[in-house]
Amino acid sequence: MTTTVAIAYASGYGHTARQARAVATGAASVEGVHADLHDIQVLDDALWQALAEADAIIFGTPTYMGSQSAAFQTFAEASVKVWSQMGWRDKIGAAFTNSAGVNGDKLNTLTSLAVFAAQHGMHWVSLGLPPGWLYTSDGTPQDLNRLGGFLGAMAQSPSDLGPDAAPSDSDLRTAEHLGRRVAQTAVRFALGRRLQAVA
Repeated sequence: MTTTVAIAYASGYGHTARQARAVATGAASVEGVHADLHDIQVLDDALWQALAEADAIIFGTPTYMGSQSAAFQTFAEASVKVWSQMGWRDKIGAAFTNSAGVNGDKLNTLTSLAVFAAQHGMHWVSLGLPPGWLYTSDGTPQDLNRLGGFLGAMAQSPSDLGPDAAPSDSDLRTAEHLGRRVAQTAVRFALGRRLQAVA
């Protein structure tokens, strides 16, 4: 039985879209998992149906001015009908974000997305990696989780580089890790539900 992981993201200049593709690659690397990318800037019936059918939803948005983009906030507010029916309750949730600044207040964005998922009754999956790079003196910018986030996957894209050159390889591998971790969790939950139904 196939487990579906939906990556629901907004991207202003293409950097977060590249991060989203890395998340999808990680999710699809898990046996029995199908990963779907959804640009949430198009709020149509196909989007809502796909998210309703998904076992897990990984949210992604750039961090602008210390918070999620206006496009993502529009999507979040448009989900009120889903929320009123608890349509995403017990789905797996996680998130990723990207900004030009190394810090950029990305944690604020991830916290907001975690609260959004909690309001929908979802089960949150953290990044599950120790911090890299500056955490120890022998760390390098090539480390996984080089930005030291825990709540979700963080990436940094210098403002003068296009999406062909940023985010960095380590940030994209961190995004892949998140996708894989969420997919593995979704598979376990799906198996648990099937076993519970049999019992």
